[in-house]
Amino acid sequence: MAFSGWLRGLSGVLAALVLVFGPALYMVYADYQVFLDTPLGVPAAGLVLELKPGSGIAGLARQLRQQPGLLRSALYLQAYARLHGLAPRLKAGEYALQAGDTPRLLLGRIVAGRVIQYPLTVVEGWTFRQLRQALAAHPKIVQTLGEASDAEVMARLGRPGLFPEGRFFPDTYHFPAGTTDVAFLHRALAALDQQLATVWARRATDLPLENPEQVLILASIVEKETGLPAERPQIAGVFLRRLRLGMPLQTDPTVIYGLGAAYDGNLRRRDLSTDTPYNTYTRKGLPPTPIALPSAAALAATVEPDPGEALYFVATGEGGHVFSRTLEEHNRAVRRYQLRDKTP
Repeated sequence: MAFSGWLRGLSGVLAALVLVFGPALYMVYADYQVFLDTPLGVPAAGLVLELKPGSGIAGLARQLRQQPGLLRSALYLQAYARLHGLAPRLKAGEYALQAGDTPRLLLGRIVAGRVIQYPLTVVEGWTFRQLRQALAAHPKIVQTLGEASDAEVMARLGRPGLFPEGRFFPDTYHFPAGTTDVAFLHRALAALDQQLATVWARRATDLPLENPEQVLILASIVEKETGLPAERPQIAGVFLRRLRLGMPLQTDPTVIYGLGAAYDGNLRRRDLSTDTPYNTYTRKGLPPTPIALPSAAALAATVEPDPGEALYFVATGEGGHVFSRTLEEHNRAVRRYQLRDKTP
């Protein structure tokens, strides 16, 4: 009887506790649920949150509380993360906080590692020097190459002895803060390798190019000769016909590349007769290396050129070119568009 009486007493105490604290506990739980799906106090312009490695859920809550009005309850945030097993799964990085984000959404984003992706556009026709300058100037790329020579860079990329010009695919790349310059170059190098393999596999059967390397070299010249996508297959066709006939390519961009720092923006007649490995007026065939970064369109045009008989072209001064089959036709075009002789 004594034990059953004790149980009845304990039951009474518990019932009293429930009556007293139950409503309060329910209110706390209800408030906790509301908190999880109520937007944080993110300003309309948004915020960038940088979660350092090892910060943990306590560190995250502390960072959020440092921004006035952003986080209502650090306790609720930590409780949710720990109760649902999210606390040990937080990933370091930079995250974009946007107006309307809730604590539940934010934690999901951090657990998934959906960090901010920063862009860098590698421009068609750039040289490797220009690419390195763009990498060095990007505030979110970690610089590890410093003053390393081009040869040292290629060794770091696992391609010792390979000349770097033209080896990196021009595109817009997105990456998280903290990406190294070497990692970026690895990615662009692999992208170029893939593009080159793809176009080589679908090359025209009568192409007078012996290997993908020669495709890359000629595509870089096509890239520098015209900015008009529609003209690239025509330009490529002219150069390929010249190669078949044993004619020199006679293309100014290779001469300019061979001049290097000596080129002051004005290509002179004497430059065309000054021999360098890249002077396609004094030497037949392809230059020894690419001269710039070829686009996907230039690569495709080089392996699938337009048919025709044109062996010459001249710039019109309006962005395009006039193509000619014979030297006589070409000379007339030169007089008309470069010498501005309007005589038919």
